[in-house]
Amino acid sequence: MLRYTRFMFMILCAFSFFMPVKFASSQVLQEPVLVVAQSDMTRGDVRRIDKENKKITIRHDEIRDLNMPPMTMVFQVRDAALLDRVRIGDKVRFRAVEEGGTLVITDMEPDF
Repeated sequence: MLRYTRFMFMILCAFSFFMPVKFASSQVLQEPVLVVAQSDMTRGDVRRIDKENKKITIRHDEIRDLNMPPMTMVFQVRDAALLDRVRIGDKVRFRAVEEGGTLVITDMEPDF
């Protein structure tokens, strides 16, 4: 009986050792998916366009991903072709990231 109890105890310990590892790894894999799904585009109005320097000035709503309140500011644009899609006065939706202390628009589309 004592051998049986020790055997069951060892199996229980081994099972509980591997269980948290599996649970933790599944959490790690799911979190980035949730972050991407929650990444919203921000609405704004185009104020200026500087194609030569790949910059755009936008009066925007809160940028949740960057914890930034509504304001008017200048953004770099990763792809200059994005500037061909908009004109001054257009309402847009955009996604911005911070790269080396510079705010860069990675995606932008007209907001109807």
